[in-house]
Amino acid sequence: MEENKDPYRKLIIVLSVILPLAVAVLFRVKIPGYDFSFLPPIYATINGITAVLLITAVIAIRNNKRKLHETLMKVCIGLSAAFLVMYVIYHMTSDSTPYGGEGVLRTVYLFILISHIILSVIVVPFVLFTFSRALSGNFERHKALAKFTFPIWLYVAITGVIVYIMISPYYV
Repeated sequence: MEENKDPYRKLIIVLSVILPLAVAVLFRVKIPGYDFSFLPPIYATINGITAVLLITAVIAIRNNKRKLHETLMKVCIGLSAAFLVMYVIYHMTSDSTPYGGEGVLRTVYLFILISHIILSVIVVPFVLFTFSRALSGNFERHKALAKFTFPIWLYVAITGVIVYIMISPYYV
């Protein structure tokens, strides 16, 4: 029997299913009486920082700075988790803000938003498998998967900022 190449496989699959389902369920929960309207610019900033750190981490590993790369990637995972918590808290305590733009801008906004949402769900198992392969020392498989994970995660981080910038004039 071949050695388990992904020791966290079952856990990653469970998390990859439970996280989006939990977010979807929590979106339906509304907790009145709390004002977390300050969160969107914070979690948009977290997305921006994540994008910069992802690029920095790739530069670090290309320059054989493995420890810096590892640290930056752990920070990116932590920032993404913090983003998710703040995002859910905001949407549990606030009504969704409709986009008020029209015409081509509305179409562009919806394209960016929908692709951002879909890829934010898809990127979770990619990030977790890529990270687990590094943790288990399977760097060839880590590197092979990171080639797909990096652009998806970077896109999600950047489009998170763009979505915020486009919708921010419509926050109440």
